[in-house]
Amino acid sequence: MIKKLFFITTFLVALAKSLLGAESPTWLRYPAISPDGTTIVFQYQGDIFKVDANGGMATAITSNSAYDTQPVWSPDGKTIAFASDRFGNFDIFTISIEGGSPNRITYHSGNEKPSSFTPDGKYILFSGLISDTPKNAMFPSGGVPELYSISVNGGRENQILTSPALNASYSSDQNLLLYQDQKGYENQWRKHHTSSVTRDIWIYDVNNKKHQKFSSFKGEDLNPIFSSDNKDVYYLSEKAGSMNIWKAPVNNASVLTQVTHFEKHPVRFITIANNNTLAFSYNGDIYTQAANGQSNKVEIRINADIKENPIVYKQMRGGAGEMSVSPDGKEVAFIVRGEVFVTSVEYGTTKRITNTPEQERGVSFSPDGKALLYASERNGSWNLYQTKVVREVETNFANSTLLKEEVVLESTPETFQAKFSPDGKEVAFLEERVILKVINLESKKVRTILEGKWNYSYSDGDQYYDWSPDGKWFLVNFYPHTLFMSDVALIDAQGNKTLKNITESGYSDNSARWSLKGKAMIWFTDKRGFRSHGSWGSQSDVYAQFFTQEAFDDFKLSKEEREIKETVEKEAKKKKEEAEKKEDNKKKGKKDKKKKSEEKDEKTDEALKIDFSGLEDRQVCLTINPSRLSDAILTPDGKKLFYLSKFEDGYDLWVNDLVENETKKILDLKGGGGAMQFDKDAKNLFLMSGKSIIKVDVASNKRKNISYNAEMYLDKAAERDYMFEHVWRQMKKKFYDPKLHGVDWDFYKEEYKQFLPHITNNYDYAEMLSELLGELNASHTGSGYRASSPNGDNTANLGAFFDWNYKGDGLKIAEVLEKGPLHKADSKIKAGVIIEKIDGVSLNKDKSHYPLLNHKSGKQVLLSLYNPESKKRWDEIVKPISYTGDLLYERWVKNCQKECDKLSNGRIGYVHVKGMNSASFRKVYSEMLGKYGTRDAIIVDTRFNGGGWLHDDLITLLNGKEYAKFSPRDQLMGSDPMSKWKKPSAVLINEGNYSDACAFPYAYQYLKIGKLIGMPVPGTMTAVWWETLQDESLYFGMPQVGIKDMKGDYIENQQIEPDIRVENNFEMVTEGKDQQLQKAVEHLLQNLK
Repeated sequence: MIKKLFFITTFLVALAKSLLGAESPTWLRYPAISPDGTTIVFQYQGDIFKVDANGGMATAITSNSAYDTQPVWSPDGKTIAFASDRFGNFDIFTISIEGGSPNRITYHSGNEKPSSFTPDGKYILFSGLISDTPKNAMFPSGGVPELYSISVNGGRENQILTSPALNASYSSDQNLLLYQDQKGYENQWRKHHTSSVTRDIWIYDVNNKKHQKFSSFKGEDLNPIFSSDNKDVYYLSEKAGSMNIWKAPVNNASVLTQVTHFEKHPVRFITIANNNTLAFSYNGDIYTQAANGQSNKVEIRINADIKENPIVYKQMRGGAGEMSVSPDGKEVAFIVRGEVFVTSVEYGTTKRITNTPEQERGVSFSPDGKALLYASERNGSWNLYQTKVVREVETNFANSTLLKEEVVLESTPETFQAKFSPDGKEVAFLEERVILKVINLESKKVRTILEGKWNYSYSDGDQYYDWSPDGKWFLVNFYPHTLFMSDVALIDAQGNKTLKNITESGYSDNSARWSLKGKAMIWFTDKRGFRSHGSWGSQSDVYAQFFTQEAFDDFKLSKEEREIKETVEKEAKKKKEEAEKKEDNKKKGKKDKKKKSEEKDEKTDEALKIDFSGLEDRQVCLTINPSRLSDAILTPDGKKLFYLSKFEDGYDLWVNDLVENETKKILDLKGGGGAMQFDKDAKNLFLMSGKSIIKVDVASNKRKNISYNAEMYLDKAAERDYMFEHVWRQMKKKFYDPKLHGVDWDFYKEEYKQFLPHITNNYDYAEMLSELLGELNASHTGSGYRASSPNGDNTANLGAFFDWNYKGDGLKIAEVLEKGPLHKADSKIKAGVIIEKIDGVSLNKDKSHYPLLNHKSGKQVLLSLYNPESKKRWDEIVKPISYTGDLLYERWVKNCQKECDKLSNGRIGYVHVKGMNSASFRKVYSEMLGKYGTRDAIIVDTRFNGGGWLHDDLITLLNGKEYAKFSPRDQLMGSDPMSKWKKPSAVLINEGNYSDACAFPYAYQYLKIGKLIGMPVPGTMTAVWWETLQDESLYFGMPQVGIKDMKGDYIENQQIEPDIRVENNFEMVTEGKDQQLQKAVEHLLQNLK
């Protein structure tokens, strides 16, 4: 009877949930109305559904574990095309409106997505990253696609436009092509920005091959469609604030009419039926609007099965993000997927400590090893907790059965990065990321140690402090002068806020750790290290600071002197113990002796002695040369320094034997950086190498990999709920503008939170987060999903341009890429040659050749070739490559240099700054002062530079002012400054400049070094932290550091206007004429006259 009641109850609960889901699905995306206006297809939870245009129960057209999206209708209303990642990346498929098995149309692994069918229904228009034409002078960006068509039966694609044209559709006579452009890298879901990078609507005249800009608003104009009679254009625009539908006559774009009037949220994804009924999405729901009518919500019900179990059992044997070693060295605590686990070092037995959807961070053992301390983001804040083993008979965590969690501190201010005091009676922690405080575990009293004014937290967990062995001091990082230039300070632990700067170097000094039982500290400093020629980065050393002269004198002893001293001390200790033993035997019994021994063990460390006079004279470098360092630790006797150092492939473990004066690599790890920790007796060293945990015997350097099996039942929905809260809170806490650009952030939290029950995959989840973050109208926002498909399609590349006008069998080569697979000394392949077969398979003009190159990167491929000129056929073996982006970039730069030489008759040099990083700076520096050192002027091209941190280096390089000349025996041989450009320059900019590539032209213009030429640069000058979530396939961006101009205004959202405005005309640039480059040469030549 009980079983029967349980079954009935379970059934009724499931039925209720099913009916509830069927009543109100939301987050319905990419709706498309049928040509006859009777049916709407849309994407929900990664499947394509259809529903009557008047509403009702929706039925699934596709039902697959893959993600299906962006459906478009055929003109006859019988077929839809859609994108799906069934083979590891997005390809185009078609399917009957009645369902069935989809037909695969495209086979290139470049993420193709459909825009529309041609009016005759024979072809599908789609955007994809396949190949430009060789003439195209546009920057070969990996994020700006081309436009193609392909037969509804599949086959070989045909390039329509080599320039970007998204959401494209033809007029009914196919004389006009309507599309939206793409100019740069901004997140597509950002809202309300008005800048040069926002998208515009264009009409392409197919017969005259002319592009005409249709929209004129400075903000976003998207998703254009023709009216059924082709006389009007409907599109989305933020012209009146929120994204709404507007229309204008094809022949008079200035006569605009607002069609919808929604507020607070954007209208998305408009389509149109033959009767001019519109279908679109708003706030997660689907609406229709008849011509000249009102918008009506389509009431939709869905009753579909779930694709996967809501709770998934996971076993994780890798991926640990941090670790802590128990004092006895027998257990290691770590965090993976946001949960705390403990594993046995010897046996690998693993216990899950926390079981929450929320994230835990900063795990550490108590000094006695009986408690685990950590932070967790619960109840609207980061709080501190500790867990202990309940049963006294269970002496470790890994084999425990019952655990008890206790609150250490729950407060509205966020608290994390907690550490026990050496006696275990207090816990230090960071409040609001930068305020160092201490809580007494018995009294619960909290005191402030270091005020927040001394620090700034860029990424969570980036602050550093260390308790002294006696618990009376802290070593801390702090910023005494400016951001990102840290020093190490000593501050008392009583809350007196007495701060002593120990390093005072002006370089980067950080990560100080107490050593030699508190007699010294070691820390990282880059004052002796090689620095990146441009941008961030430098090599560091490990230095030691001795707090007393006595400790310093001991450290400086020679090996011989040290051995003599240790022998004398050992003998003295032995005599003292013997004397005490005799005295104890005379006066006390064994019981008293035992008591004394226990009292001796419980005796706390003596107070440290710190002599502040002459500190700077008691500093020693412990590493033989600077390098990239991850962590370092000194043995308690000061004889060995272990450190993780990176020279080439990754971080390896090195040891400097300070007695033998010998440095050697002891573990060839080639891993990511990590932390190191001794067990209590310093007999074993534990370290993290990337995501792996390793134990090293200090005496023998023997390695043991620490294995674990972290088991958990993952509630994905609960985890997504938490991550949403986390992202929302992070932006509220860390966004560079505390006023959040005036956005009602609380309102939007509730608005977007309603979608969570209806999102079951990370594609939708990342898109929803991007929509939420887009409300802030800021650069460097949005979310992304790193989809992984190890066995997915991977189309290899032959490294050539093909002739898109060639319609015969085979592939006709238009150009061979230098350094590519076909560019070989003994190859006869050149422009005009036709590839007839790949690995013996003939290339038919009506079939795609991409399946023949699938997974062929780095493998031998046989090409059968034909030269129409010589009428000869032959075979060649080549090895295709997976990526041609670098080759295309080098080709583009060389072409720009050739054009500059031609236009200036060799008087002006040209360099392109690929990224705001050291590698790009070295290339620019080398070419500018080397290859072009004798030129009269230089063009510095920053177009499509995605950012980094290099602006000041470039400004310094270009701002040279001659003040002296070198003249050995009256021979003029150069001048000072030698390492700066001292002649005229001009900088090319465009809408694709982003982040620090906005900062550089701003500074260049402000300092009046030269002229900016090209198109305006959107104001995106903030420093960002891209945080990876506990589901590591997801990430989001937070612009945290705003940059203000000299008037005190943020440069973010301030457009940088060029001194000379030049737009690259599509018709000209695609034929190889870079008008912006031409204008830069013209300008400089005029100034050189």
